[in-house]
Amino acid sequence: MRFGYDRIEIPTFEHANLFIRGVGEITDIVEKETYTFKDRGGDLITLRPEGTAGVCRAYLEHGMHNLPQPVRLYYYMPMYRYERPQAGRFREFWQFGVEAFGDADSAIDAEVIDLAWSTLREFGVTDVSLLLNSIGDKESRPNYLEALRGYFTPHLKMLSPDDQRRLETNTLRILDSKDDAIQPLLADAPKSIDYLSNESKTHWESLLAHLDNLGISYEVTHTLVRGFDYYTHTVFEFVPSSNRRQSTILAGGRYNGLIEELGGKSTAGIGFAMGIERLIEESVNRGGIEGPPQPKKVLIAHLGVGKETALKLTSDLRRAGIPAILGPSRGLKSQLRYAASIRATHAVIIGEEEVAKGKAVVRDLGKSEQLETPFENVLSVLN
Repeated sequence: MRFGYDRIEIPTFEHANLFIRGVGEITDIVEKETYTFKDRGGDLITLRPEGTAGVCRAYLEHGMHNLPQPVRLYYYMPMYRYERPQAGRFREFWQFGVEAFGDADSAIDAEVIDLAWSTLREFGVTDVSLLLNSIGDKESRPNYLEALRGYFTPHLKMLSPDDQRRLETNTLRILDSKDDAIQPLLADAPKSIDYLSNESKTHWESLLAHLDNLGISYEVTHTLVRGFDYYTHTVFEFVPSSNRRQSTILAGGRYNGLIEELGGKSTAGIGFAMGIERLIEESVNRGGIEGPPQPKKVLIAHLGVGKETALKLTSDLRRAGIPAILGPSRGLKSQLRYAASIRATHAVIIGEEEVAKGKAVVRDLGKSEQLETPFENVLSVLN
């Protein structure tokens, strides 16, 4: 890749404890969305619901923390979540993501955001908005959480049971509530950037300067948070400009505490992930992806003594890289109906007359056009 990231593969399933520790026990993903079960040995196993925790585990187990830092990695693989299927969301879905370890500088934050923006552009998805926020660090977070609880507690009756629970167990998530009743309260809720420590404030201000220098537009969004416990400092999302309430296309942020939670030394980390199905949907809607041209698929129809010649031609076409199927031993009309059923683009017809002439009939099934050509020229006609 142009940004210097190397591909990593991680297992389809991991020990469930990885996600409880890495993603956070009081999150929707762990509580409601994971496929978790005991294997025959009695170990509690989880199909991977996201990539970051597994990549961090691999970073530690395979000694990548001993390599020159930062280590830049990307992945592309299916994930699994038990959630209600909807447009662009499936229980098995593909995800592309990147992770950068070992550098706490805000320039890496800007690099990762630039990579995300560049990826969306490659798919023709440019009508998006970058939402940005800082949720501070371990030093600034307690004061901010106390301010949030102090603000929302007098309004408990307005909160749904889920939001009341979040207020106590995962306070930041209340800012991410989709409940319409709470929306008027969010506008005046305490802002995390007003509670940043000196280190967090310096990191935040330098990130904004880097993005300005790169010409990347952004919107500071004070209600943008993460449901994962390991995020610190920068969080960001790309959303459709026309409809903010649609699903997020791409989301990421910095997680300087995760490697330490997993048993390693304190290590800076930042990354993002995006659902491929959601991205394709957005790209198609914007005309960014054109369907690939229909590849040729050839049925070799044969009659009588033409079968041996047809069998040889079928093999020759396959070896030349053209998908070819030998027709069933039936009448010509039946073979052509079969060609339609398998969505063949062309039919090559070889019967007794064609064998006698040394020529085949090549029919374009889409255009209903055909021509007669020597057997040795069939490949060039189809190319």
